[in-house]
Amino acid sequence: MKIAIMQPYFFPYIGYFQLINSVDEFVIYDNIQFTKKGWINKNRILVNGSDVLVSLPLKKDSDFLNVNERFLANTWEVERKKMLNRITESYRKAPHFKNVYAVIEECIVYDDRNLFKFILHSVQTLMQYLNIETNLVISSSISINHQLKSDEKVMAICKERGAGIYINPIGGVNLYDKEHFKQNNLELQFQKSNSITYKQFNNEFVPWLSIIDVMMFNNEDQIKSALSNYLLL
Repeated sequence: MKIAIMQPYFFPYIGYFQLINSVDEFVIYDNIQFTKKGWINKNRILVNGSDVLVSLPLKKDSDFLNVNERFLANTWEVERKKMLNRITESYRKAPHFKNVYAVIEECIVYDDRNLFKFILHSVQTLMQYLNIETNLVISSSISINHQLKSDEKVMAICKERGAGIYINPIGGVNLYDKEHFKQNNLELQFQKSNSITYKQFNNEFVPWLSIIDVMMFNNEDQIKSALSNYLLL
C-alpha cells in the first residue's frame, strides 16, 4: 500500500492533490503545531494577472498550539464574504466559474470554526470535485507515539497503517534518506510535479497558484491529466 502524510493546507496548489491522488491512503496531520510561516491557513489566487494572498483569519492564541487547537477569528463571518467577493471579481469570466464557484462557496461558508475541521472539510469537498477517491486518515486517530519526530514519526505511521511505500513531495529529498527507510522495510519515493501551464485569460501565466485557479480554467479531462503530470523519483 502507498501512503503520503501531509499538513492540512487551505485550498492548496495542484501538487498537493497530485500527492493525494497518487496514494492509497493520505494521512493529514491535525496534531501538528501550527506555524505562521507555512501555508496552513493561506494560499495564492490570480487577481488582475498577478498572484495575491488570501488567508483565513485566526483568533489570537498561543504560538505553540496544534492545528486542531486553533480557531477562525470572530471576524470570519464578515471576512468570508469579502473573500468570496474577491474570488468572484477575479474569476467571474473564467470558463468554469459557475460550477467551481459553487464548490468554493461550499467550502468557505462551512460553519465549523475549528481550523483543522474547516480545512479538512474543504479538502474532502475538493477531492470530490476532482474525482479523487483516496482514503483520508486523521493523524491523531493512528495509534503511535505522537512524540516521535521527523522520519521516525513518518515510519511509525506507515508501519501502523500497513504501508510498504511512502511518497513525499520532492522538497523532502534533503530531509529523508531512502536507505534509512529501506532498513525499516519501507520504500521511499519522492514526487516531483512537472511544469503545468494553461491559459489564464490573456495574461502571462502565473504558476503554482491555489487549486482554485486550476479548477477555474480547466475542464474535467484537463484536470485529470494535470493530476497525473508528475515524476516519482
